[in-house]
Amino acid sequence: MHTIEFESVSKSFSEKTILEDISFSVKQGEIFGLLGPNGAGKTTLIRLLLDIIRPDSGEILVFGDFLSPAAKNRIGYLPEERGLYKKTRLLDMLVYLAQLKGVPEKQAHLNAESLLKSLELEQYKNKKVEELSKGMQQKIQFLSAIIHEPELLILDEPFSGLDPVNTKTVMAKILGLRAAGKTIILSTHMMEQAQTLCDRILMLNKGKRVLYGSVDDIRREHGKNSLIVEFAEKGDLNTIREISGIKKVIEHGKSVEIFPEDEISVQILLEELVQKANLIRFEKKLPSLNEIFIQTLESASNE
Repeated sequence: MHTIEFESVSKSFSEKTILEDISFSVKQGEIFGLLGPNGAGKTTLIRLLLDIIRPDSGEILVFGDFLSPAAKNRIGYLPEERGLYKKTRLLDMLVYLAQLKGVPEKQAHLNAESLLKSLELEQYKNKKVEELSKGMQQKIQFLSAIIHEPELLILDEPFSGLDPVNTKTVMAKILGLRAAGKTIILSTHMMEQAQTLCDRILMLNKGKRVLYGSVDDIRREHGKNSLIVEFAEKGDLNTIREISGIKKVIEHGKSVEIFPEDEISVQILLEELVQKANLIRFEKKLPSLNEIFIQTLESASNE
């Protein structure tokens, strides 16, 4: 089942095209990455999804239908531009925000207490937001998006202002929400986090779709024709240099990256290596999502 479906959606402002013929879907229970450089159209896409603005053309379905007022209570949203009630106590604010989404007061209190404890903020529940550090405020902003237990969660730069420890904590919480069957849209510039968290991604550039699919498939499609190997003995490195069909060898500490000639497949090369050398480890070299991101943008700018 698809939680979100975009079909040929376009949007312009003052005759400037912001999104052009965008189609994609988000499956229930997955973490879906929304990636792209500044000005790519990500914020506009989120606003269209939330029915804050309407498309010029195309169709957007959420939970299998056009977004109704009641369905909006099933969505949690963490905007890039933060907005907390700075002079309100944490517990009171979270309870209030949950009630706005239709959660009964008693349940709202239980949810708030549980969430504060899960992010090690329970001792600060009677503090005002303005009394907290920027990182703590960011964690509270995250909790405000999930306080009503939404089925669909939209997170725009959720790790902004977080140190590595708190980033790990919030990432674990996000993964826990996916394990509970929640659908999550993650918009971020942090490719490492996107690669770790996301099942599938959509990458935009200048309002157009440039990458779409599972993270694993995209990495395989953009992979170099090379092999990373580690040998049991140093002498094995000299052995592989004698194997015909190898174009280049690059040493990476204990391992080496081997590039076969264009007409030779990695599989054939690996079979010969296994026969002539004692391999401890081998793997096909796959680029990181960050490398693909940069390569895609550079290729687009040269067109």
